[in-house]
Amino acid sequence: MLHEEWLTKEPIKQVTVVQTNAKKYKVSDMLTIGQTYDVVNETEEYYHIRDNSGKVGGYYKEYFEEI
Repeated sequence: MLHEEWLTKEPIKQVTVVQTNAKKYKVSDMLTIGQTYDVVNETEEYYHIRDNSGKVGGYYKEYFEEI
């Protein structure tokens, strides 16, 4: 399964958090505004990144800006 390799996978790019104003879920505990994160997988709507918990989580692209 692809998601089992994400913790050891090389990042494909980096993104910086520009806002954490979520409509449905609280993301401010897992993302820090201004911090840069490694993207390990990308879909049409989401970036899968190593977040503040040290694990990989999926977040909407609207929270980020590509470097």
